[in-house]
Amino acid sequence: MKAAPSPRIFRVLLIFIGAFQIVSRLHSSNLDTVGVTLLRTETTNVNGAGIRVAQPEAGLDTNNPPMIWEINPANVGQPTSLFTYTSSDGSTTNYPNSLGTNSWHAEDVADNFYGTPNGVATNVAHVDNYEANYFYDSVVAATFPANINDRVVNQSFIFTDVTISNQESIDSSYDDYAAKFSTLFASGAGNGGTVSPPATCYNGIGVGVSDGSSSIGPTPDNGRAKPDIIAPGGATSFSTPYVAGAAAVLMQAGLRGDGGNDTNSAADIRTIKSLLLNGAIKPNDWTNIAPSPLDFRYGAGVLNVFNSYEQLAGGKHAYIVSNSVSIGSIHPPTGATGTVSALSGWDFNTNSCNTNFDGVNHYYFNVTNNSINTTFTATATLVWNRQQNKTGINNLDLFLYNAANSNLVAASTSVVDNVEHIWLPQLPQGRYDLQVLKNGGTNAINNSETYALAWEFFSMPLSIARSGTNATLTWPVYPGGFVLESATNLSSPVVWSTNNIPSPVVTNNKNYILLNMTNAPQFFRLVRP
Repeated sequence: MKAAPSPRIFRVLLIFIGAFQIVSRLHSSNLDTVGVTLLRTETTNVNGAGIRVAQPEAGLDTNNPPMIWEINPANVGQPTSLFTYTSSDGSTTNYPNSLGTNSWHAEDVADNFYGTPNGVATNVAHVDNYEANYFYDSVVAATFPANINDRVVNQSFIFTDVTISNQESIDSSYDDYAAKFSTLFASGAGNGGTVSPPATCYNGIGVGVSDGSSSIGPTPDNGRAKPDIIAPGGATSFSTPYVAGAAAVLMQAGLRGDGGNDTNSAADIRTIKSLLLNGAIKPNDWTNIAPSPLDFRYGAGVLNVFNSYEQLAGGKHAYIVSNSVSIGSIHPPTGATGTVSALSGWDFNTNSCNTNFDGVNHYYFNVTNNSINTTFTATATLVWNRQQNKTGINNLDLFLYNAANSNLVAASTSVVDNVEHIWLPQLPQGRYDLQVLKNGGTNAINNSETYALAWEFFSMPLSIARSGTNATLTWPVYPGGFVLESATNLSSPVVWSTNNIPSPVVTNNKNYILLNMTNAPQFFRLVRP
C-alpha cells in the first residue's frame, strides 16, 4: 500500500474573466488549427460517439456551500441526461443540485472538450463531472481503486506546492490507474514555471499551450520530457480539452474499425498517445536536446487530430523480422526483404529480451515516390506504459537505419522516458529500417513489453496548372497543416506572404486554390507555420 499525498489542488487560470468573449471568438480558428475542421470535412461522424469521458474540476470554495465546480449542460449545448455529478457529498444526475454550482472555468473547458458546436468530441456517450479533490482521493489514489469506465479524463488543474516525493506518489497513482483500467489522462502542464503533476505522470498526456507560455520540462524528479504535446487555448486549462477531445475521437474511430480489424489495439491508450504525438506539427523553433525525445516547451508539437486519424486509418502493420543481439552491441539491418506496405500507419506489439540479449523488432520501409531529388519528412513515435505497481520502466529505444549501407540515420534513446520520438525533415529516398529495441540485462522490469508505434513518411507535392487566365494550385490534404505562400521574386531577401491568397477548397482529398495570373513572376511554396 502506498501513502497518498495530500497536496492542495489549484485551478490554474492565467486568463481574466474579461477576456471570455475573446476566447469564444477563437473557437473556430482553434478547431482549424488542431485539424478538427478538416477531419470533419474528410470523414463521417468522427465525433467521440460511444466514448465515456470524465472532467474533474477544482472547486472554488466561496465559504458558503455549495462549491463552484459544476458544468451547466445548457451552457455547453448538451442535455442534462449526459451528465453525472460526483463529490464527497454524493452523486446525482440532476442539474441544478445541492453538490455544487456552475463554474465558468468548467464550462469553458467543457466547451472545448465536447461542447456543441465548439468542442472536438461533440457526441460523447456520457460525462462524469467530479469535484477534483474527491476524484483524486477517492478514485485515482483510493486504496482499492474502482473502474469508473471513463476512457478519457480531462484534468485542467494542477497540484501545487508539492515536493518531488509528492510528485512521484501522484504520478504512481495515476500510472497505476491508467495501466489497470486503460484510462487515458490528459492533464494541463500549468502556466509558467516547471511542469506540474498530474501532467508529469508517465502513462498520461501532459499538455502545454501552443504560444509557448505554459510550464515547461523537464520533470523535477528525473528529467523526463513533459509536456507531451501543445494546443491553442490561451492557458493549459483550455488547451488540454482539445487534446482530450482528440483522444476520444480517435478512440471512437479505432473501436468502429477505421484503423482495421484489431479494434482493441487501435483504441488502446498507448496507440492513441503515439498517434496524437506523431500527428503533431512542429513549431519553427522545435528542438530536442538528446537524449530527450521531445522539446521541453512543445513536446511533440501542436496537436493535429486529422494527421493522427490518417495515420490510424493507415492501418496496423507488424514488424518484418525480429532478432536478438548481445546487450549493448550494434544491431544493423538484417537484410530481410519484406517491406511494410504503408508509409503512414501504426503497430501494437511486444518486444522481448533477457539478461544476456537485447530484442530488436525491424520495420522496413521503401521510402520513395520515384521523383528525382525529392526528400521526405519522417516522424516515428514509440509509446509504452509504466507497468502497474512498478517504480521504474522498461527501457525501449527507437532507431532508424539506412538499410542499403547500414548507416545509423537517427535514434531516440532516453533511459527515463516511456516515449521515444524521431523527426527528420529532410530524409533522402531509400530503404530504411525502423527499429524498436528493448534493452535486456538485470535492470529490465521484466523480459517482455507491449508498445505502440506510429509512423509517417511523406513528401508534399505542389502542382500548378493553367486554367484559362487563372492558375490552379493543388496539393494533398494529408498531411495537414500546410499553408500556401507566394513571392514575386527569389532575390535575397525573399519575402514570402499569404496576402491575397484565398483559403483552399477541399475536393477529392486535395486542396485547390484558384489565382489570377499576372505578368509579374510569381513563386509559390508550402510551409507549416
